[in-house]
Amino acid sequence: MWDRFWNWYDKHITKSLFLTAVIIYIQIPHMIWNADLYLEMGMISKINPVLDFFLYGVDLIEIIPMINIGMLIYSRLRRNNLNNS
Repeated sequence: MWDRFWNWYDKHITKSLFLTAVIIYIQIPHMIWNADLYLEMGMISKINPVLDFFLYGVDLIEIIPMINIGMLIYSRLRRNNLNNS
């Protein structure tokens, strides 16, 4: 069962990396918003509560790249072990 999953995952690594890249690039506006919030400049933060909600919520989607990186590392290690056997 796991072999089938890891074979499928190896075939779709490019899509997985693209998703990780998009999530990381979404962090750029979040960092600017966060700096504005901490410096209390009020240029971006505390203007629109819906925008604040989405920019704050970006932190929660960081979990996906964390899991993905672990899976990529395991996939590569697994492939190297299979090739060395």
